[in-house]
Amino acid sequence: MDKNWLKVIIAAIIEVMWVIGLTHAYDVWTWTGTVIAIIVSNYLMITAAQVLPAGTVYSVFVGLGTAGTVLSEILFFGESFQWAKILLIALLLAGVISLKLITDDASEQEGAES
Repeated sequence: MDKNWLKVIIAAIIEVMWVIGLTHAYDVWTWTGTVIAIIVSNYLMITAAQVLPAGTVYSVFVGLGTAGTVLSEILFFGESFQWAKILLIALLLAGVISLKLITDDASEQEGAES
């Protein structure tokens, strides 16, 4: 896996943390951690988007972050479990993974043609 795609995945994981932080922060330390997570997450995404296609990077970042946030809320914070949510998250992840796979193929083809 390309190091820039790894940055996107790490940025999405950190995004889950800061979104949860926005909801559950209660003092200076938790708000400070949330702000730091926002900065780090966006920095990683932006640096990856300087090399990879920006639209694809943003779609993968948001898709993984959304799926991770919903799953975290269900698993750790008592959000209601519904099969429809799981099905829609699976559909979202299938689209994100497919978009990433297609982008890799397009990048390899462009490199071979040059």
